[in-house]
Amino acid sequence: MELLFVCDPLESFKIYKDTTFAMMREAQRRGHSIVACEPRELLWERGGVVQAHMRHIVLTGHEDRWFHEAPPTPGQRLRDLKDFGAIIMRKDPPFDSEYFYATHLLEQAEREGAKVFNKPRALRDHPEKLAILEFPQFIGPTIVTRDAQAIRRFHSEHQDIILKPLDGMGGMGIFRVKADGLNLGGIIETLNKDGAETVMVQKFLPAITEGDKRILVIGGKPVPFCLARIPQGSEVRGNLAVGGKGVAMALSESDRRIAENLGPILAARGLLLVGLDVIGDSLTEINVTSPTCFQEITDQTGFDVAAMFVDALEAAV
Repeated sequence: MELLFVCDPLESFKIYKDTTFAMMREAQRRGHSIVACEPRELLWERGGVVQAHMRHIVLTGHEDRWFHEAPPTPGQRLRDLKDFGAIIMRKDPPFDSEYFYATHLLEQAEREGAKVFNKPRALRDHPEKLAILEFPQFIGPTIVTRDAQAIRRFHSEHQDIILKPLDGMGGMGIFRVKADGLNLGGIIETLNKDGAETVMVQKFLPAITEGDKRILVIGGKPVPFCLARIPQGSEVRGNLAVGGKGVAMALSESDRRIAENLGPILAARGLLLVGLDVIGDSLTEINVTSPTCFQEITDQTGFDVAAMFVDALEAAV
């Protein structure tokens, strides 16, 4: 089967930890052909179908030059998306206008017969911060607003809070304000742009010291191990991108309950791969764009997450 990965530039991959690379490696091991393109290379013209300029690659097994690009024939360079066995959308956030437009082109490709994972409409319908609102039974105290007074009231009630922008990734733009309220006004102004942008505010969860757990759900079923991203030093954020330490561990009873409740619901909507973020017993985010941590979990536990993913992908097509 030919698999098309819609992703960031291949030259930007850090293959020692990249989840898309792990997917490609397992797929090639099983005999599937690997093709890649970037969202900017998608195109559609009236009278035709969605196409893209492609890169046909073979993974080499070496770290320095990790792929070899086969010289394409003219007919291979620009191809119809509907001709692939599966399309895996793996463009990293931010979920900006160009990402949004790419999902519409991929949805048009679906109408033409393509099979896209995760489903483009589901990517649009599940913004990673706001998707938790559907599952209030699993989340801690949370408010979503652009109203500064509402945020101040929330702080007064809960004393220790986390504020974050709705379009952030990798821990960017996250602030903690303790009971003294130090600089709360300035932080609100920074995040809500004087009332122009909406902010999410959550009660601070002390269990963050034990890690911000990434729970992977594949084909509606939880991977039995999660990656707890543990803040280091004085940092409040556990994100690996800001220096958090990743420690793989077995799912707790609470982790499994959350994953088993949400997994079938999200899978039925076309979300083959989901990353649930959990602190303590509270769900904090639902990641659907390009969930990561495959390699970290596999390296530390021996459980082959990429194999579970390709199993689910093969079953879905």
